[in-house]
Amino acid sequence: MGAACNLNLRRPSVPTFAGHHNTQTSSETKLPSIPISPEMLALASLIVFVGAALQGSIGFGLGTLGVPLLLLIYPPFVPGPTLMLAFFLTIVVFYRERTEVVVSEIGWGVLGRVIGAFLGALVVGYVAQESLSVIAAGLVFVGLALVLSGLQLPISNRNVVAVATLSGFMGTTSSIGGPPMALLYSRQAGPQVRGTLSGIFIAGTISALFALWTVDKFGWDQIFLGSLLLPGVALGFLASRYSAPYLDKGFVKPLILTVSASAAAVILVRYFL
Repeated sequence: MGAACNLNLRRPSVPTFAGHHNTQTSSETKLPSIPISPEMLALASLIVFVGAALQGSIGFGLGTLGVPLLLLIYPPFVPGPTLMLAFFLTIVVFYRERTEVVVSEIGWGVLGRVIGAFLGALVVGYVAQESLSVIAAGLVFVGLALVLSGLQLPISNRNVVAVATLSGFMGTTSSIGGPPMALLYSRQAGPQVRGTLSGIFIAGTISALFALWTVDKFGWDQIFLGSLLLPGVALGFLASRYSAPYLDKGFVKPLILTVSASAAAVILVRYFL
């Protein structure tokens, strides 16, 4: 990733867009140049805005929606920068829904996410990311089949740990860790889904980012890239304050199923075409 995004964060200056001339003299200090055009940055910001609004409404969606599209715009946005954005977003969603959080389930979910994150970090350097993404998509479809068949897993400590482990693995390897947990909680009320999932995802994203850092996949370059998209995430969260109450009127579960299926389908289409 470093080769694709050669940034130097130790020399402060005025940022410039790729393809745009910087009029400063060589004697002046320089900030890292923005590695994509203004148009592509605006498009990426729109994508994370929609993803953040979706996650603020149903409990997940930033990575699920954003990752496939950001990969097309600028691959270094994934996974580190996207996970960093998800970390900030889950904090504010958790705080907003804090009264509906099931604290006991967060602990087991965090345990699973940590286990999954480090398992993902171990294999990410040895297995092609495309192969991991296809496996993840297949598992999402298995979960969808269970939900639609009525054989949905009950929310127990054992199941929360198991599904959270899968979620952490998928989140670390592809930044799409939301669907497994969302499918497990799809029968719960909207505020509980958003609050509890956010509590689990906070620790999960921290462990995923730390795991990526240990294998040299997350550093200052990725932090800089993530910061470019933070305004879009902030605006998306504000928009979810208005969309969440509407979706809570019986639309959370259908939207969870639709978004999960769409994300898995996009992964498979990209792989086979």
